[in-house]
Amino acid sequence: MTSLGQAGILLLVIILLGIVGHNYVVAAAAGVLLALRLLHGEALFPVLEKNALNVGIGIITLAILIPFASGGIGWAELYRTLASPTGLVALATGVFVAYLGGRGVGFLTAQPQVMVGLMVGTIVGVAFFRGVPVGPLIAAGMVALVMGLLGYGK
Repeated sequence: MTSLGQAGILLLVIILLGIVGHNYVVAAAAGVLLALRLLHGEALFPVLEKNALNVGIGIITLAILIPFASGGIGWAELYRTLASPTGLVALATGVFVAYLGGRGVGFLTAQPQVMVGLMVGTIVGVAFFRGVPVGPLIAAGMVALVMGLLGYGK
């Protein structure tokens, strides 16, 4: 077995933060990466880095669409929801968040160093504020929006 090194120690800290914050998804994800690292599976890292985000987004989208596929949400429910003030705000918010996520992907591609702050912020938010780790793309979109407003955008 190889020594942990800086990356292994950071992953252990993330695992501990996930456990302390009762977010076992973060702990498990860091645990898988630590296991891959210790088992010399680093060759998978570029493949995961390139594809895992899209696979994760696909799985989240699949989960969101299940009520439509199962018949739990039909035309009547859709109309009733979108005709209400809450439904309209939800629609506008959904559009805005999707826009931010898209901006976030582009921003992270252009300035990948921002991911460090986003990940630390996400880990802290998940571990200590009972957050859910779906925010980095939206957060990156918000950073891109703010930086653009401040004249620092790409």
